[in-house]
Amino acid sequence: MSNKNITIRRETEDDYRNVENLTRESFWNVYRPGCLEHYVLHCYRNDPAFVPELDFVMELDGELIGQVIYVCSEIACDDGRKVPIMTFGPIGIAPKYKRQGYGKQLLDYSMEQAKRMGAGALAIAGNILFYGKSGFVPAKTRGVTYADDPQADYFLIKELAPGFLDGVSGTYKDPEGYFVCEKDPEGFARFEATFPPMEKLKLPGQLF
Repeated sequence: MSNKNITIRRETEDDYRNVENLTRESFWNVYRPGCLEHYVLHCYRNDPAFVPELDFVMELDGELIGQVIYVCSEIACDDGRKVPIMTFGPIGIAPKYKRQGYGKQLLDYSMEQAKRMGAGALAIAGNILFYGKSGFVPAKTRGVTYADDPQADYFLIKELAPGFLDGVSGTYKDPEGYFVCEKDPEGFARFEATFPPMEKLKLPGQLF
């Protein structure tokens, strides 16, 4: 996909390190001092839930400015069914290009590709002020609760196929790959040590 000077394309192995560095810079000190998202991204590429067809980078005049990946997930329904859906993230935009519409453009493009692949719905923990612009609503209003926080207003869902969530009532858990830093702290520390030092700061508004 190309629009003016913007190109959205599949990530290649040659992109991996630059994408990990972009993700690290995008999330650094945002949700916690430092960040974990670049290691989650690094490990997700080898996770069985990873969807390589939905692994995208965004370039502006040839400069890498954004990335997003998708993984398979599911809703554990109250009636015993497992309803397959997808989730995405990390989705990152280089700091100097944030709040200029690039994140929404990348998200909307990737969601359209997920829809073409047959994904019925997407779930994400995030800010409704951003994701609401792309059609996400609090998941609990559609009968789906977040296992880690059943009353969460920040756990969001979007139907890609109309009616896909009709009759669905259940619970969503984050994919196991999301917790790789907690499961392998030594691996994360070794990975982080390969990047240039950056100062970790405790800032207002961080979640952790």
